[in-house]
Amino acid sequence: MSRLKHITADDLDASHKKFLARPINLFRVLGNSPGALRVHHEFGEWIRWECNTDGRLRELVILLVGILKRSPYEFSHHVEISRMFDVTTADVENLFRYRDGAAHGFTEAETLALDMTRQLTETGEIADATWDQAATHYSDEELCDIATIIAFYNYVVLVLSGLRIDVEPEYEKYLTQFPFDKEWA
Repeated sequence: MSRLKHITADDLDASHKKFLARPINLFRVLGNSPGALRVHHEFGEWIRWECNTDGRLRELVILLVGILKRSPYEFSHHVEISRMFDVTTADVENLFRYRDGAAHGFTEAETLALDMTRQLTETGEIADATWDQAATHYSDEELCDIATIIAFYNYVVLVLSGLRIDVEPEYEKYLTQFPFDKEWA
């Protein structure tokens, strides 16, 4: 159960109602602070629709943050969202294999983005060697975007955890399909 009430569009002034057009629990709880809801929503929309990093790669990075941080909400929502960007069931399973150090089938470039994700999520830094290798595959803009996406979704996971935002029932199926505790190696 979330620590704060779930706001509805009727609880918000006219300038903020649009941020609950998709009334997921994260947005409904952030609605307790309309300014936070607005900037969160705007940043997330930029990541999803305006950043120039490939959508499939972006979703793999976001899903890996959810897996590494064991965030049921973030992970389950992005399993569904990732389908719009050609992420397959096999890709999600391969993220768990990657996590477990097993063969996973991602390209060298994808693996480097996943390495960046793991390092920044787990240590707060990206190793110079990883960065230098990734720079042979990605432009400066893409590298900046990847680091920003990783950081933003680590922030999201902390908000979800801090406010104890609960997973909606329609997303729980993904947690059954892809359990965090399963050994995928």
